[in-house]
Amino acid sequence: MTRFPVHAPPRVPASPPADIAPLIRGLRAGERATLARAITLIESKRPDHQRSAHQLVQSLLPHTGAARRVGITGAPGVGKSTTIDALGSYLTALGHNVAVLAVDPSSARTGGSILADKTRMARLAADARAFIRPSPAAGTLGGVAAKTRETMLLCEAAGYDVILVETVGTGQSETAVADMTDFFLALMLPGAGDEVQGLKKGLVELADMIAVNKTDGDNIARAKAAAAEYRAALQILTPRVEEWQPPVLTYSALTGAGVAQLWEQVLDHHRRLSATGALAARRREQQVKWMWALLEERLRRRLASDAKLKTRLPQLERAVAEGALSPALAVDDIVATLGL
Repeated sequence: MTRFPVHAPPRVPASPPADIAPLIRGLRAGERATLARAITLIESKRPDHQRSAHQLVQSLLPHTGAARRVGITGAPGVGKSTTIDALGSYLTALGHNVAVLAVDPSSARTGGSILADKTRMARLAADARAFIRPSPAAGTLGGVAAKTRETMLLCEAAGYDVILVETVGTGQSETAVADMTDFFLALMLPGAGDEVQGLKKGLVELADMIAVNKTDGDNIARAKAAAAEYRAALQILTPRVEEWQPPVLTYSALTGAGVAQLWEQVLDHHRRLSATGALAARRREQQVKWMWALLEERLRRRLASDAKLKTRLPQLERAVAEGALSPALAVDDIVATLGL
């Protein structure tokens, strides 16, 4: 009789450790100061803090998942912060609790950016129903995205039912935010002269909606023309899901005109994808991607910290550069050195 190996089930902590129990209680009570401390724990690079952070997130998982997760991107100057300020204020006026998170892989965003973000979002910064927090510069986009995902879960556990995730609008950061949110909103400028050209950059293929900002004053005609070009171009692209054809709207973050319509589209998208199970499937896929992103980040840290590899790497790099060793064999050597 053939015997198959029995695999142990995933290890899940039976109960939260004592040191994070106060954080759990404070988060569940909606305490903003506790939320800030919990996020600081998530962001810490100390091994003991990381272990506690992982246990904290695991303990809070049953209290997450109910929020609307919306990613917002756009080129610099498009008005992302002003849009978030207008949309967030509209939502808090409706009774929602709104958390704003920012993803920025560059080292330029430091603690001082927190004040800058709050300055650009003046109404939300003073709103008791809003919470604004940028992600730390973690050196790699994967690290930043992982911290943002965990921060999002903490905010949900603390009672925030709308999570707005802002990206700097460059390259991989857009994909990272699209992979952690339910709805991805791409903001565009009117009359920029590159409406259709922008489609070739991959951004619009990720978008669940395109919104042309600054539709006010002398820009109204240009904004409507830009929107028409995007609508025509989107007809030749395959939507991310069958249930949803990305709409193109115009609005003004400055005056607030059209902001309510933006949110209605988010709700309509949620209703349609929830009805078919597509939203649940998207979130399951995102969870698995998150797991692999964390694994890659862990391996990257191992590569950077291994003492034997630090000695070996310069020799391997020199041999590869001189053509004496193939890259594939160099990778085999690295893996062997790490004992993988």
